Amino acid sequence: MQNPTTRLTEWSEGSGCGCKIAPAVLDQILGASGSFSQTDPKLLVGNSHKDDAAVYQVSADLAVINTVDFFTPIVDDPYDFGMIAAANAISDVYAMGGKPAFANAILSWPVEKIAPELAAKVLEGAKKICQRAGIELAGGHSIAAKDPIFGLSVSGTVHPRKIKTNRGAKAGDLLFLTKPLGIGVLATALKRQKITEKDYLNLVDTACRLNAVGTVLGNHEEVHAMTDVTGFGLLGHLIEMAEGAGLSAQIEISKLPLIEGIQDYINQFIFPDNTYRNWNAFSPKTKGVTGMDLVKLCDPQTSGGLLIAVAEENRAWFEEATRLQNQVVWEIGKFLDRAEAVVEVA
Repeated sequence: MQNPTTRLTEWSEGSGCGCKIAPAVLDQILGASGSFSQTDPKLLVGNSHKDDAAVYQVSADLAVINTVDFFTPIVDDPYDFGMIAAANAISDVYAMGGKPAFANAILSWPVEKIAPELAAKVLEGAKKICQRAGIELAGGHSIAAKDPIFGLSVSGTVHPRKIKTNRGAKAGDLLFLTKPLGIGVLATALKRQKITEKDYLNLVDTACRLNAVGTVLGNHEEVHAMTDVTGFGLLGHLIEMAEGAGLSAQIEISKLPLIEGIQDYINQFIFPDNTYRNWNAFSPKTKGVTGMDLVKLCDPQTSGGLLIAVAEENRAWFEEATRLQNQVVWEIGKFLDRAEAVVEVA
């Protein structure tokens, strides 16, 4: 871990996906703007169900996916920032079961205060991840502003009948996660200059892993629903899945995968402020959470894993399919018929 003279994280109050607008405020904005009202029949997935990307049908066997995702620095190293931001944006296409095609960059940079050479490093990092995903960083748009911000608009493709949304789960489905939790905790430790070299490497490694298995899983009807875990934490995105399907979910806190070392930071009360924002938004729909377990559930993830609903009878097939893709998965719970609580933690 380098000690840069310019600490990018000092330029933002929030960082990564933790700088998202609060869920209740976002609903207010979208509702007042009429953004939930969409009538084009070719818009197969729009804004009405809080999905990861928009999907527009072009022909009987082709639909185009488009997403945009950007945020303030989550790490100080500009190259690492570019890699994480790119992996996070591309993940939205994977979460829809699609294949990324190309990306455009979104860059805001205070050029009079932070060297333009550092912005170039951000783009280099993003290009590295795009190459890893097999796509081009084709262009983009930049502005001079007071806050450094970076992200991508990513386009991809999917068959109209193979789209995976966040609302297709069925009662009895098993719930799997493809990355351990704790990115927000480690990012906060970094911002407070408390992180160790080993934990920093774990942060970057986890956040830069591509959720490319989503493209493969999109071809299989045994997978009923997918979404990626980002700024609203595991709990927030699970609630979106359960409510979208008219179900409830049960998860086992002991089965949640955690990035090595994050418990030490949680014990020191080192975690993002927006963890509490998420908890305040989602706790009325939840039961069974005790003590500081809320941090594991509500920690804002940046470039988090895929949350996947799979029919229970297809457990063996799913585990073998992901093994063949060298994708580690953790079974963390299941979907149930709708109960009083949307999510019950056991």
